[in-house]
Amino acid sequence: MFTSEKMVKFLREKYPPGTRIRLVSMEDPYAPVAPGTEGTLVCVDDAGQFQMKWDNGRTLALIPGEDSFTVLPPERSVLKLYMPLTAELYEPDEWGDMPEEAERLTGGELASYEDKIRSALFKNRMQEEQVRGIMYWYRKPDSVNDKVHSVVFDVEQRHGRLWGVAECQISGELSAGELAALKKYISGQASDGWGEGFEQQEITLDGGRELYVHLWQDEDWSIRTEQEQFEPYRDKLPQLCFTLLPGTGQLICVKRGESGYYPSGWSTTDAQENRRIADEQNRKLGVTPAQEEAMKIGSMCGWDVPGADPDHCMDIVQQRGGMELG
Repeated sequence: MFTSEKMVKFLREKYPPGTRIRLVSMEDPYAPVAPGTEGTLVCVDDAGQFQMKWDNGRTLALIPGEDSFTVLPPERSVLKLYMPLTAELYEPDEWGDMPEEAERLTGGELASYEDKIRSALFKNRMQEEQVRGIMYWYRKPDSVNDKVHSVVFDVEQRHGRLWGVAECQISGELSAGELAALKKYISGQASDGWGEGFEQQEITLDGGRELYVHLWQDEDWSIRTEQEQFEPYRDKLPQLCFTLLPGTGQLICVKRGESGYYPSGWSTTDAQENRRIADEQNRKLGVTPAQEEAMKIGSMCGWDVPGADPDHCMDIVQQRGGMELG
């Protein structure tokens, strides 16, 4: 079978490596792959054949136009977009009357109401939103609509603070433009659409108290991915590094994104020797002194603080002269 260069180019664009395929039938007369077998496309070769890695271990190629197959949709993944929460709390006086002005609460003060708020968010979902959440109301026939299966509002506690979360079921990966469009849509729903109705619904608490929660506010509000919100310097940091525990000089290992540390089996009772070991291991890992300092700060103070940025730590390392004994 002859396949033109133009057709090969078209096939490669339409079926990139990694495409999941389910076989319907194969015309190979000798040892065809069984119908229903699934596999992963390795590449489209110069002859236009699909070089396959079948899940059963076989590697027999597919021939478009002769063999019949279907393309499986990409597996869905979860994308979480975080937004700050605020609320008003009304507490009745001794006569049962509500005050005219409420107590304003923010994320740290809302943590104890997590279950109540989550339950209220669930109850506020409309019947039409059972499958796709607020994506039911997304009317644009574009790639965002194709890739984003569903979006629902939830809450999540991080570092003692309660955040609003838009939990998105995604097929494939979103481009930067698609992510920006999704954020814009969710922001509109949080402010003027779904969230506007939700913030008018009281959440009844014990003692006759009432809580009104806002997914959006006009000041100090943002919608960010998990990395953007909690680990903005992640791409500048190594996966792990060695350092010394402040105050003791013990050799420890710190892992990116995790709080605390792991004791190292190489640690000695000599802080200077531990410093030498840490430097040696970090050199092997390609970890700079500024990255080590940022990793240590991030593990102790949170990965979103300025100190978790290696660029911020360069002056600290220079002032210390590269020497640290715990």
